[in-house]
Amino acid sequence: MEVYNDMKQGEKGVWFSIAAYVILSMLKLAVGHMSGSEALFADGLNNSTDIVASIAVLIGLKISRKPPDHDHPYGHFRAETISALVASFIMAVVGIQVVYQAFGNLFHMKSEAPDMIAAWTALFCAAAMYAVYRYNFRLARKINSHAMMAAAKDNRSDALVSIGAFAGIAASRLGFPRLDAIVALIVGIIICKTAWDIFHEASHALTDGFDKNKLDQLKKTIVKTPGVKGMKDIRARTHGNQVFVDVVIQVDPALSVVESHDITEEVERRMRERHKISEVHIHIEPVETTNSLHTFGKR
Repeated sequence: MEVYNDMKQGEKGVWFSIAAYVILSMLKLAVGHMSGSEALFADGLNNSTDIVASIAVLIGLKISRKPPDHDHPYGHFRAETISALVASFIMAVVGIQVVYQAFGNLFHMKSEAPDMIAAWTALFCAAAMYAVYRYNFRLARKINSHAMMAAAKDNRSDALVSIGAFAGIAASRLGFPRLDAIVALIVGIIICKTAWDIFHEASHALTDGFDKNKLDQLKKTIVKTPGVKGMKDIRARTHGNQVFVDVVIQVDPALSVVESHDITEEVERRMRERHKISEVHIHIEPVETTNSLHTFGKR
């Protein structure tokens, strides 16, 4: 099935992220320790926790590939959303730790600025992580995966953090050593902000939240389908990388069962082709001439 193949592709992206994080975190921690750079060392800690978060995403994607069973009739797709939620918790813990340490270092500053090798290391790592972000972002869009998109956003924030570390270290070499600790503090805040964004999106999906603008787009597609005279209700929810839609449409009561069924087939085709939604449950009711129909601009 295509959706399970998509999940398998997502796993390749996570393995790519894990490999990058292992290499970059070891490099940053080693150079940060030797050069005395608080910002680069904090960035390395960030990447080391990203390894754990990526493993959580990988486990979620693997579970998501399991087919439906007797107690999971809709499949296991939400496992990837749960994995994104777990990843946000891990990132939040590390972000708070980095903020705490950086804040303390502001009042216990070293007299010497970090070696410039730390700055070049940060810049190199930023370029490498941006390449990982671009790869995972395209993959997340392709397979419509919340967990992969969360991983891609984390990759992007990591690249920005490394750029900030480069700027802070370079500035400290120019006579502003306190900036190294300030950048470390900013790194921690960015980690916490990214964790919050991922948590908010994952929790919204798990509580069956759905974007109103996207729902309006689905409404317009359905009511403009030939044969659909109106709509009484529509609901949508995300289930991992899938979207499930329940809709009640109204049709001409004079139509036969076969003709009404053909209309539902056309609705399903349009939802699949225009919105990449294959799970649509449609209930048909006869149109009521005295009823106020929701046409949403249908001509």
